[in-house]
Amino acid sequence: MTGIITPLISVFGIMLAGSLVQKSKILPDGTDAALNQYVYYIAFPAIMMIVLARTSFEEIFQWHFIFGFSLAMMLTYLLVLLISGCFRAGQGVGAIRALNATFGNTAFIGIPMMMIVYPGNQLALAAAAIASLLSVVMFAIALVSLELARDTENKAHPLLIIVEALAKNPIVIGSALGVAVSASGMALPDGIEMMISQIGATSSPCALFAIGMVLAKATRVRGATRVPGPWQLAELFGINACKLLLQPLLAYLLLKAMGISGTNLQMGVILAALPTAASVYLLAQRYDTKAGVSAQGILLGTLITFISLPLIAAWAV
Repeated sequence: MTGIITPLISVFGIMLAGSLVQKSKILPDGTDAALNQYVYYIAFPAIMMIVLARTSFEEIFQWHFIFGFSLAMMLTYLLVLLISGCFRAGQGVGAIRALNATFGNTAFIGIPMMMIVYPGNQLALAAAAIASLLSVVMFAIALVSLELARDTENKAHPLLIIVEALAKNPIVIGSALGVAVSASGMALPDGIEMMISQIGATSSPCALFAIGMVLAKATRVRGATRVPGPWQLAELFGINACKLLLQPLLAYLLLKAMGISGTNLQMGVILAALPTAASVYLLAQRYDTKAGVSAQGILLGTLITFISLPLIAAWAV
């Protein structure tokens, strides 16, 4: 357990610094948006590309890991969607709740976490990259539900929505380029590899600082600072129980059933146990669906993770 506490302090310390800077308004307005865009559109695609390019094609496509991790996400998503439907929630509300319970911060927190907890382990970064790609797929599925729930006449075909969401995602593009290099068996020229690697190296501190700024800004959204009532408290804790306890438990059982063990099993469980990504709040805000609940849930989940993650990591050994 002690092996993960020090990296956790580092991770959450950088996030706290970002939150304090955002609240103190030391940096100009819009800095948080610019930093997020840099990380999302430049740094993350660079780290994904270089990590996957350096990893053998066989090690990237660990089908047992992919199947176990993705099935844990899907089962959690469907369960929350089903429970939400039992309370007669709309399609869009159910999708946001389910996404809050499954879309972990495998990119902004997961990749830095893997770099710190497993220094020099290329497979750890590859696992975070795979988890991030699977999370993007879940995001695209939720996006379909939100689009179909909109009261508009010109609705695109669900499959087209998914394809478009994946094709425009910079993490998917960076990963595809990395897989292509790996599959070709060719190495990148030294100068180009060093350039991409150095850009990718900035993703860890910048991502953590950026997520701190986003979380601080999220508290100002309508409904985020209001003291939640009993029903909303139950909703917040229920969603986080599914994300921080149920999903890692399912990941542990399914990955173990797939023959995954040791460090690889622990990596998968840690990635499944990460708090909800801030992207869910941004999506909820865009569709005006449970934005306040999403903001509160992400803040609560991030705080709980500081306690739950060391316990889960120790248990998953």
